[in-house]
Amino acid sequence: MIIVTGATGKLGRRTVERLLERVPAHGVGVSVRDPRKAQDLADRGVRVRQGSFDDPASLVHSFEGAGQLLLVSLDRTGEECVAGHRTAIDAAVKAGVGRILYTSQMGAAHDSRFQACRDHARTEDLLRSTGLPWTALRNGFYAASALQFLEPARHTGDIALPADGPVTWTGHDDLAEATAAVLADEGRFEGPTPPLTGPAALDFDAVAEIAAEVTGRSFTRTVVADDDFREQALAHGAPAPIADLMLSIFAAARNGEFTVVDPTLTELIGREPAPFRTQLEQAWAAS
Repeated sequence: MIIVTGATGKLGRRTVERLLERVPAHGVGVSVRDPRKAQDLADRGVRVRQGSFDDPASLVHSFEGAGQLLLVSLDRTGEECVAGHRTAIDAAVKAGVGRILYTSQMGAAHDSRFQACRDHARTEDLLRSTGLPWTALRNGFYAASALQFLEPARHTGDIALPADGPVTWTGHDDLAEATAAVLADEGRFEGPTPPLTGPAALDFDAVAEIAAEVTGRSFTRTVVADDDFREQALAHGAPAPIADLMLSIFAAARNGEFTVVDPTLTELIGREPAPFRTQLEQAWAAS
């Protein structure tokens, strides 16, 4: 059985849907905090069990019988994130899981400027130490993050953000399809995968041009000093750790941590991943 955590979230839910195109529903299980949100999956024959990263025993129960476990990374940062992953990995070992797959990131490294990438590197260390077969899916940077950064510019026409560097913005749909393909072809990758990236690395100057082409409007790109960006984030209600996390994305981009364009995602899904232009068009047309 293949068990997926976070199966009601953006990436987890899409992955389950893609997985059900490849394997029978009785071969898929999900571990979710609130089983009511996965009732439609249960109705389709998927095994739904309650599992919380704050309750190790619940995870052992929800991981029972897993030949493979997809551990979708937590939406936490720093020690809180790594501790949650450690709890899940320990539970997987106790439950006798055959292989652990983990949604890591292309820039995962202990010396990354981006906190989340340092968390991913520490989690990969934990996986390595289990002695179990494991795969770290080195996902490209989610295009959804760029779309969030662009939201104010939809109204102002000014992309006012810190200095950045090229990033291979990558879509959730493509990554979910690739994840399902890897799960269905067990053992295809051992350890970290090559970067699973979109087709081009773009900085926000290039994004401004794309936004102008898509909308027929003019967009400017204003570079905001790091300290000013942080103060603005705090003034808009962001907690200090979140403001620092957002700022660290730009520091890592300037450091060239997200510039690689790799063909592996294309090979896994059998077509070129959606370019950022397509994702921007779809997101702005839908809202």
